[in-house]
Amino acid sequence: MFGVTILGNNSAIPAYDRHPTAQVVTLNEQLFLLDCGEATQMQLSRYKVRRSRINYILISHLHGDHYFGLIGLITSMGLLGREHPLHIYAPAPLQGILQAQLDVAAIVLPFPLHFHALQQEGVLVAEDKFSIECFAVYHRIECWGFIIRENRKPRKINKEQALAYNIPGYFYERLKNGDDYEPRNGETVKNEWVTIPNTPGRSYAYCADTIFNPEVAAKIKGVTMAYHEATYLDNLIERAANRFHSTSKQAATIARLAGIKQLLIGHFSSKYEALEPFLTEAQSIFPNTQLALEGVSYRIL
Repeated sequence: MFGVTILGNNSAIPAYDRHPTAQVVTLNEQLFLLDCGEATQMQLSRYKVRRSRINYILISHLHGDHYFGLIGLITSMGLLGREHPLHIYAPAPLQGILQAQLDVAAIVLPFPLHFHALQQEGVLVAEDKFSIECFAVYHRIECWGFIIRENRKPRKINKEQALAYNIPGYFYERLKNGDDYEPRNGETVKNEWVTIPNTPGRSYAYCADTIFNPEVAAKIKGVTMAYHEATYLDNLIERAANRFHSTSKQAATIARLAGIKQLLIGHFSSKYEALEPFLTEAQSIFPNTQLALEGVSYRIL
């Protein structure tokens, strides 16, 4: 399972039962929290997301609608008896903010909290089954986007053929990496005889608050699904630029330039009650666009 659940899809001010930015990415057994706006805890409970399974929190920037829910979530994890480590990746000043909040309340967390300051573009986490990357976007303050990639072995086992050649199970992982099997007595079994090419791993890009900039498209080139902010409709393109945000059509243009498969748009201004016009505008440029609606899980296909 690879998908994203939207917890909050609004911009700075909650409105029309829409909440500030937060979303959870599920990749098999791993949960990743992307941004943590006000009410994230409530939304996790509302949509039955198990916070104990969140091991990575990625904070894009230090505007309050993207992190004001974080200290509450962290302290609740402690109150609920969490013991396993939590990793936070965020702009460096957030570490001091969190520590001050813990200190003034005399809170000692019962679990290891590892803070990783975002300093440059590149890979943040590289595990066997997934990786996390960050890239700079173009907002009024330091702001980052993230890519979560599914890692797959380059080959898949053809079990019928592997059994026919009497290949032992312990060697299967090496087969997946492309190795030939060389028995002590007998002819070498070529990898292509017992495996087939695997499908490429899927990927999800989170483009946080940003002014329209085609360089973003280059940074997320070819991902499976991307989320891109779309704070305003296109008739307010000048306001969007002045506030370092994007419009629905600009978000769709980035998706088209990047050659992605699926686009989610969100971070809607509280001046709008109806969201359908955002979808209409975006789909006129990139048809495979969906609104990032709270409580909805979108599969990354």
